[in-house]
Amino acid sequence: MPAVYKVVVTGPFNSGKTAFIGTISDIAVVTTEKKITTEDRGIKAETTVAMDYGRVEIDGKVLHLYGTPGQARFDFMWEILASEMDSFIVLVDSADKPSFPDAAELISLFSGFHAVPYLVAANKSDLPQAASLTEVRRGTNAGADITVMPCVATQRSSIRQVLLQIIELIESYKA
Repeated sequence: MPAVYKVVVTGPFNSGKTAFIGTISDIAVVTTEKKITTEDRGIKAETTVAMDYGRVEIDGKVLHLYGTPGQARFDFMWEILASEMDSFIVLVDSADKPSFPDAAELISLFSGFHAVPYLVAANKSDLPQAASLTEVRRGTNAGADITVMPCVATQRSSIRQVLLQIIELIESYKA
């Protein structure tokens, strides 16, 4: 029987969580996208209001991926989704430096739910205006012991690298 892990994918609004899960999932993603009715509607048309769910098998390990809503008004879902998680990934839009403090708050919050390994994935790292990994680390207050790695949420190979790293962190932590 393969190892099965629950991984929460969190991050600020518009960081790419839904795309991340949708790009890698082996199953049709369960999503709760709704039209945006607030001032954020100029940024994108829809937002996650409860969660995204996908599942992927990598190297014989099954990852259940739960994406959180990025808007604070749906923060009641964060602790529910964090229940029994084996790890979490903080997805940051590396081209949106003003969102870095929000990512730092999410790191603090999710670290407080359960002591599990996590990493920071700097999404949109392929864009010319993307911050460096050093800037992402500084902006999210990620400690020197936390993995900060580049990511492109629309590229399956990029997400696979992030998930291979999270599997390694989980297995080292559980050992």
